[in-house]
Amino acid sequence: MPGQIVVGTDGSPAATAAVRWAADDAARRGCPLRLVSVVDHWAYGIAKLPTSGGDPLTRHAERALAAAEAVVREHRPDVPISAEIVEGIPARTLRDKGKEATEIVLGSRGLGGFAGIVVGSVSSHVAGQAPCPVVVVRPGWSGGRGEIVVGVDDSPECDPALAYAFEQARLHGCGLRAVHAWRLPAHPLAPEITYDVEEVREARRRVAEEKLAGPRRGYPDVAVHEESVYGHPVDALIQASRTADLLVVGSRGRGALGSAMLGSVSRGVLHHAGCPVAVIRPPC
Repeated sequence: MPGQIVVGTDGSPAATAAVRWAADDAARRGCPLRLVSVVDHWAYGIAKLPTSGGDPLTRHAERALAAAEAVVREHRPDVPISAEIVEGIPARTLRDKGKEATEIVLGSRGLGGFAGIVVGSVSSHVAGQAPCPVVVVRPGWSGGRGEIVVGVDDSPECDPALAYAFEQARLHGCGLRAVHAWRLPAHPLAPEITYDVEEVREARRRVAEEKLAGPRRGYPDVAVHEESVYGHPVDALIQASRTADLLVVGSRGRGALGSAMLGSVSRGVLHHAGCPVAVIRPPC
């Protein structure tokens, strides 16, 4: 169904946080919520054969969906809910759900990913390949900080990220902090080249200002705070995320497999941000 928000759940704490975030966003947008639990028999070497007690993975998926629905009913009772169990590889299945969704919301772990890393392989894969915005939420997230943060640069991939960030700021009824990180160009073969730091700073400020001009006209009621930071974009965005309700980044990855599709900045903030992260890929 076009216009729905898809949230993947496996009953884990990270998935529960994702369900709550997705329910809030569905309420803000006035759209339905689709709860999806993916059963992957091959990952566990379990044949899909009838047993006296039923398939254990399917039973687990049913419990996960029931728990997720209970969370939504208690937290956002007016949000329309549908649910489904799908058999397949979680990363591919959830990625493909992006064809029929406004956005996909996932927990940072679980869903078949590796529990030993900060962001699971499933969320990284889906964020790098889904054709719609993907929001990754960590366990225990509660929000209420009152600010959306977006990374700004001069790439074409920045434009859809800005559009999403301005819309989220409008939906949240809060301000938007636009962070533009920059560094002096490095020329290892010509180290004698020098730059006027203030001149470069002003040039980079103008780049950000020009990028923001169009969205500002489209969202005149959104208060925007421009922040120019000397340093690496990942460091600047992680720092900004500590006081934000959502961090929005564009992805310019061109890889062929999994998280290789994520650019270095989006991959870095997914692992270390202090708030939910929305990864926005440009239209195909």
